[in-house]
Amino acid sequence: MTALSVFSMMPAKSSAGMSVCSETPSYIAGDIIVNSPSANRSPFAWVPTAYLAEGIPFAMVIWVAGTLFKDLGHSDSEITLSTASIGIMWSLKPLYAGFLDMFKTKRFWVIAMQLVMAALLGLWASSLALTNYFVVVILLLWLLAFASATQDICIDGVYITSLGASDQGKFMGIQGAFWNAGRIFATAAIVGIASLLQRNGMDARAAWATALGVSMGAMALLAIYHSFVLPPGSRSERPATALAVALTFRDQFLDFLQKPHLLGMLTFVFLYRLGEGFLLLEAPLFMQGQVSNGGLGMCATSAVSAACPHLLESKALIDGLISTVVSLAFGLLGGIFAGRYGLNRKTLVFMAVCLNLPHITFYILSCMVSPDAPVSLSVIATLVTIEKAGYSFGFVANMLYMMQQISPGKYHMTHYAYCTAIMNLTLIPTQMASGVLADHLGFQTFFLVVMAASIPSVIGAYFAPFPNKVDSSSKH
Repeated sequence: MTALSVFSMMPAKSSAGMSVCSETPSYIAGDIIVNSPSANRSPFAWVPTAYLAEGIPFAMVIWVAGTLFKDLGHSDSEITLSTASIGIMWSLKPLYAGFLDMFKTKRFWVIAMQLVMAALLGLWASSLALTNYFVVVILLLWLLAFASATQDICIDGVYITSLGASDQGKFMGIQGAFWNAGRIFATAAIVGIASLLQRNGMDARAAWATALGVSMGAMALLAIYHSFVLPPGSRSERPATALAVALTFRDQFLDFLQKPHLLGMLTFVFLYRLGEGFLLLEAPLFMQGQVSNGGLGMCATSAVSAACPHLLESKALIDGLISTVVSLAFGLLGGIFAGRYGLNRKTLVFMAVCLNLPHITFYILSCMVSPDAPVSLSVIATLVTIEKAGYSFGFVANMLYMMQQISPGKYHMTHYAYCTAIMNLTLIPTQMASGVLADHLGFQTFFLVVMAASIPSVIGAYFAPFPNKVDSSSKH
């Protein structure tokens, strides 16, 4: 995934001693600065929209697809088993990230992938008219995830290689905020449109097709806009032969393996989101589940009932809009906290506790579910946003650790992609298991399992190695 909601205070050094992130943009050794009118544009012109474009497709695959399938009558087990494995596409980034550096500019790949994603969202909308739409949509989601992951690599690459250390610090909060704005657009606006159209009498599939058409238009417009304003980023020296391509890829991989304390650092990255991985897909499904099945009943698309006492639009409002706005604020606070106190063992453990402890709010909600007295929207909104606030504040530490401790070096962008891929690997088995566990254990017991799974995250933070010294006052 990709938002870097952090403040990076340390300029990474390449093996040649060149500053990767200096006060004025300079690039990874072996890279070429690409001259372009858009290269001189203010970061305000492209950083917000670039990360908005990152957030939309990720949210469509991870959250909106599950909401759509749940609304169309599919079980939690069916949804999580079918959609969780799609997350592996974000973990395959290291296998081809280096090749993107070799062919075309980063801007080319960003714009191309955004156009591809617009087309795929249109196909998703059209496929809902088919009898076997579920299988077709899952295939389209795999393709959408691949395009999204490819876009993420290159947007992060443009960010890292186009901005100096000072601007990176200034804009990390902004890009994280707009990544979350993309999530708001998907989980609040798209879901809200589908729910509203159903309340006005439109068939469920037709309503979702219309809403998906809106997301298709948004991605197409972002692609057109970025063709004018997005900087090209740095371009790696082009290999002359296929052998040179293979040798560069090997060099990137071997360079990564030679990093000091690599095993300890990757163990931390793998464990940090363990508990959250169980919540990522299942928590929204718990909110949408019928009260008779232990859910919060935010599933009504017409008249409310005892099983569905709240409208689906309320879920879009709380889980999509309110909690994400809170996430923006606490993500920025996490960045400010990390920028002021730096990332060390004490601050890392503190932020790990902030990430994991609020998971208990979903256990509390599951205990409050009763067919006789539905949980009020105000209580749901309060507890869900508390969990989102803690997650957003603590998540900053994970991204900053990968940026400052693991990825600096000759292949900064590629190695950062390695890190995010390994981070996402945790999410695949936990998301796949979440629906099955919730269906078999019931929500109360399931959320206790989530709390137990959160403990290794804090332990991993305590033992995480810090091989790189970070000078927060350094600008060069």
